[in-house]
Amino acid sequence: MKVEGFNSEKYRTILQKYWHYDDFRSIQLDIIQSIGEGRDTLGLMPTGGGKSITFQVPALAVEGVCIVITPLIALMKDQVENLRKRGIKAAAIYTGMSRDNIISTLENCIFGAYRILYVSPERLSSEYFLRKISHAKVSFITVDEAHCITQWGYDFRPSYLQITDFRKLFPDVPVLALTATATPEVVKDIQLQLGFRQENVFRMSFLRPNLAYIVRKPVNRLEDMVYLLHNIEGSAIVYVQTRKNACEIAEQICSKGISATYYHAGLDTTEKNKRQEAWKQGEIRTIVATNAFGMGIDKPDVRLVIHHECPTSIEAYFQEAGRAGRDGNKSYSFLLYDNHDRARLLKKIRTTFPDKEYIRKVYDDIAYFFQIAVGDGYNCRFEFNIQQFCRNFRHHPTLVVPALNILDQAGYIEYDVEEENMSRVKFILEREELYRLRNNSPKEDAVVEKLLRTYGGLFVDYMYIDESYLAEQLGMERNMLYFILKELSQKRILHYIPRKVIPHIRYRQRREESQRIVIPPRVYELRLEKALQRTKSIIEYAENNNKCRSRLLLEYFGEQANHDCQSCDVCNARKPHPKGDKWQEAFNIVKQHLADKRPHPIEELTLLDIEPSLLADILTFLTHEETISFCNGDIVLL
Repeated sequence: MKVEGFNSEKYRTILQKYWHYDDFRSIQLDIIQSIGEGRDTLGLMPTGGGKSITFQVPALAVEGVCIVITPLIALMKDQVENLRKRGIKAAAIYTGMSRDNIISTLENCIFGAYRILYVSPERLSSEYFLRKISHAKVSFITVDEAHCITQWGYDFRPSYLQITDFRKLFPDVPVLALTATATPEVVKDIQLQLGFRQENVFRMSFLRPNLAYIVRKPVNRLEDMVYLLHNIEGSAIVYVQTRKNACEIAEQICSKGISATYYHAGLDTTEKNKRQEAWKQGEIRTIVATNAFGMGIDKPDVRLVIHHECPTSIEAYFQEAGRAGRDGNKSYSFLLYDNHDRARLLKKIRTTFPDKEYIRKVYDDIAYFFQIAVGDGYNCRFEFNIQQFCRNFRHHPTLVVPALNILDQAGYIEYDVEEENMSRVKFILEREELYRLRNNSPKEDAVVEKLLRTYGGLFVDYMYIDESYLAEQLGMERNMLYFILKELSQKRILHYIPRKVIPHIRYRQRREESQRIVIPPRVYELRLEKALQRTKSIIEYAENNNKCRSRLLLEYFGEQANHDCQSCDVCNARKPHPKGDKWQEAFNIVKQHLADKRPHPIEELTLLDIEPSLLADILTFLTHEETISFCNGDIVLL
């Protein structure tokens, strides 16, 4: 793609017409002009930097379709919807779409109906997709979350390696790689893996002067979070590690009088959108979420981000913390960290990289599970019931899944967890019998009528249905529709098969004897080394009490800071106390005396070499800070 005689004003015209912005921000225009001139380009832009604009605007400037490769189905759906609302022709191909829809979308691309097409990296391995898309006029290729292409990245996905081969279909088409978090090492490797004709990197500063990074050792995680939420106004995000924690902590926060809901990947799309929108509109103040929340979320006035547990990497921490204060106003990121976090992070390394002998055993057990003989199985694909597999062979899922991923990366199997079966319905009763029914509730009748009006062939065969669409049309909650369909199924009026995600395993090679399985260093040792480095980096960051946290983050991403931030906990600890050195000295004596966290009678403190008025002032201060508590007349440091 090369735009002859193209100037920045045309880009601005497109920006103003479709996005209603007066001008570009930071390095957006630089990136746009670079890709417009046909140069391979890497854009390094932190969270909230406006990455999407850098490929959406140039996609509208020239003929052809821009292929956007992105790992998140939810994100591509959201972006397609938002683009269509702006009058921009966009589409997505993802797991769960019917073959007819995929064919229709690809043919529309060939005939120029779309300017932007989103696909997952796994789609690039489909021969049918490659054959069809090769006939389309492609303007340029965008690789979002480009750090996934490198084994040095924190989220390496082998499917991203297929992008290099994909580029060969369009040798004259430039590639735009985008990432929010990349170390200097990752920056170089991205360009190498994507076959950049020459190095070409645009960097946006990672400095966030309005954001205070604070690490706090929790006394009671829930009480600490509630204290922060009560004392820092505005919208908040609490990040947790598990779906179970998201639900439980949201309930606990609500019980303390703070409006909150939870968000994780297990919620259906309608419910996700509902909760996200309620939070964005300020109807709910706090959203408790796993790392599934945040990609593509544009809420500029988030004042507080709390990490209930420590993330597994600085990259993940920086992205999530960076969702606070995008409007430039003072905001806070609190990381709750103690020795339990350290132990959990180190344990995760051990579970992510099980022993090679264990991996070989899983390989053998899979073959027994599917009854695959040595030398057989090539290209055979099976539904994989992981719960049944674990029961049959006494495995734990937390170890099996990493073993499957390593076997996938080593080239022996393909482990696909994205495959999704949509809900299906078929009527059991004949049409005449259906019309004679008299014992259904009004809601059941309404559902039956809506099914018949919306879908054809329900009396002949199972048809895929969209519960979210049906619920919207019926004006009821999706959960209510689910229960009604289950009730109709129990009454033998119809047969309802709810949607479910079905993992699949495909043999890429004929089955080998386990002792002949080779797990190369690039798949195991090198990745283990990098995972240990990332874990060590986040632990060192959390346990640091000497160096400005903003400086540490900038240095990690290869950027030098000219001065300390003066707002993180480390910088604040260095500041002289406003009440003077004498007060600070006495304060330190009291804290040291109470450091054992045992009850101390107040009379005991009066024996310290501190003036009574000064001691009273310090105890009042510690009480207001909720650092101490009084129990039966004794003082305890929290």
